[in-house]
Amino acid sequence: MTGQRVKLAILLGGLIASGLVLVGWTQSWFALELSSGPSLAVTGDVAAGGLAALALSGLALGAALAIAGPVFRVILGALEVAIGGLVTLSAALAITDPVRASLTAITAATGESGEESARQLVSEVTATPWPALALALGVVLALLGLLVVITSRRWPLSSRKYQAARLEPAESERSAVGDWDALSDGRDPT
Repeated sequence: MTGQRVKLAILLGGLIASGLVLVGWTQSWFALELSSGPSLAVTGDVAAGGLAALALSGLALGAALAIAGPVFRVILGALEVAIGGLVTLSAALAITDPVRASLTAITAATGESGEESARQLVSEVTATPWPALALALGVVLALLGLLVVITSRRWPLSSRKYQAARLEPAESERSAVGDWDALSDGRDPT
């Protein structure tokens, strides 16, 4: 694969994964059967509230990677690894203890607070595919960040539009018209 194709695949993969994490954050993650009433649907914003910020960070990181130079690509790749790891951690914590992840929803629905009383109220927990998908997407983001670090040297340079200094050929002969054009461009012709 050429450097341009590798760059495009990694950038698109990161943007898609971050977008799906954001979508997953809005979906129902758990259905809790309460002993004292109806079932309760717990969404990702309750179970793993930090995913929205992480997903938006991943989207912004993808835009920054598109124009970054070689040194900043490595830094941004390491940052993407960290974002992926935090997405994975958030989803794993919700999967391993869905009652703890749902405490605020249980308290809002029943009026009872405290982890022990919430555990006594929940008789059954059913998970949807969204927590597992968020976990997998976190792993994908971390792997994509690792690929950025490994392959960023092969990526083509960004256009001159994003470079701080522009190199222009030196003029060999000066003329009055050329001097006026230089002034119009904001350069000192002397």
